[in-house]
This record gives sequence, C-alpha cells and structure tokens, in this order.
Amino acid sequence: QVQLVESGGGLVQAGGSLRLSCVASARTFSRYDMGWFRQAPGKEREFVAATSWSGARTAHADSVKGRFTISRDNAKNTVYLQMNSLKPEDTAVYYCAASNNLGVVAREYDYWGQGTQVTVSS
Repeated sequence: QVQLVESGGGLVQAGGSLRLSCVASARTFSRYDMGWFRQAPGKEREFVAATSWSGARTAHADSVKGRFTISRDNAKNTVYLQMNSLKPEDTAVYYCAASNNLGVVAREYDYWGQGTQVTVSS
C-alpha cells in the first residue's frame, strides 16, 4: 500500500511558477513509476507527466512540454512537478499517482493522492 500526499498548489498569475511536491509513505517508493495528472471542472482526468522509478526516463504531455518538468528524489520519497509559464488553462486539481508501469493513462496507476488545487489567473 502506498499513500501519497500532494502539496504546493495555490493561486498564481499567468506567467508565474509553482512547484508541486508529492510525498509517498512507502519504503518501496523507489520501485514505483510516478505520474502527475490533472482534472479541470467538467473535464476528464488527463496525463501531465511521468517518471520511471530511477528518474532516467520521463514523459510530458504536449500541452506542458517545455514548461513543466517532473523529477524525483528517492532518498526523500518525493516526486516533484515544476510548473513554469503557467497559463489559465492549466487551472485544475493536480494528482500524483504510483504505478508499476510507466504509462500515460490513468487506469495504469494503482495509487493516488488526494490532489492539490492549482488556479492560474489571467
């Protein structure tokens, strides 16, 4: 069982930056591939970024490529999402998730955090 707790969300103006953090409870954190997803009101949950268990491989959605960066620190059981050049359309609840497979589809992830709200004002 893996418990995930996100933090770092908030209200920011367009063009600003935020860094989200997700801390995992499991001692086996380093074995899991990790992902970030987001869900805006009235929309389906969508993939944002993912990293392999070692951090050697990453993937980012086209909509955030060049602006967002996923990273992890296995010594701290933490995965990060650095978000720069934020746009109003980035407004959503952001979730981190853990999986045994590096994937871009939500159903491939077994454990989920409670989410953190990111609001970008224009």
